[in-house]
Amino acid sequence: MTVIDKQMKAVILAGGLGTRISEESHLKPKPMIDVGGRPILWHIMKICSHYGINDFVICLGYKGYKIKEYFSNYFLYNSDVTFDFQSNSMDVHNKHAEPWKVTLVDTGDDSDTGGRLRRVRDYLGDQPFLFTYGDGVADINIEQLVAFHQSHGKLATVSAVLPPGRYGALECDGDKVNGFREKPRGDGGMINGGFFILNPAVVDYIADDTTSWEQAPLNNLAADGQLQAYRHDGFWHAMDTLRDKNHLDGLWKSGKAPWKVWP
Repeated sequence: MTVIDKQMKAVILAGGLGTRISEESHLKPKPMIDVGGRPILWHIMKICSHYGINDFVICLGYKGYKIKEYFSNYFLYNSDVTFDFQSNSMDVHNKHAEPWKVTLVDTGDDSDTGGRLRRVRDYLGDQPFLFTYGDGVADINIEQLVAFHQSHGKLATVSAVLPPGRYGALECDGDKVNGFREKPRGDGGMINGGFFILNPAVVDYIADDTTSWEQAPLNNLAADGQLQAYRHDGFWHAMDTLRDKNHLDGLWKSGKAPWKVWP
């Protein structure tokens, strides 16, 4: 029996400027940039939905109306449709709807990550929730993540991941090259991979709109002994640059996207 409550919510940050991928983000919010023909936000939601989390609170900011338009027209994007201009009617065929409830909240163009979470407090309820970024995918087992959070009883759990390597590494013996390793994973140091499980009380650690979640709140939670790390050794990748986008797009199109945990 799953440990995930059917009422568990997922809060997704989707309001940043995405300046490092401005080739695309000047037209749309970064979570709406396509991977394999679908916004990366959709991929993140599909991961959550696979584990029974279907109630989403999405924190909007920069060009948030683009995300509102996407969900308001979700049937049109995912179904066949007939427009009859003589009768001024529209018929949607083969409707395919995800079992999702999606709450879109304007959290301000200039709010920082903590400020955005603080602004959605009224939508969180009283139970633990998943909190993540709208630009990163992983083959993380959310059921195990939630079970880990329940087991330690602290306010917060962060998924710790090894960052993907950016460059290949030479294996040298002095000046002699013995081999080449393609893109080794980081330097062994774990980083914040998003996919937090949080109790609503963590919002008390956020001062105002200017608060970065990754700074004072996480540091103070750690200092109070309220932050635990769930180690994820599998696939994780953030879409920070156009190169990242193309890499993820290539994985999806090859049929080898590790984060596609759903059927």
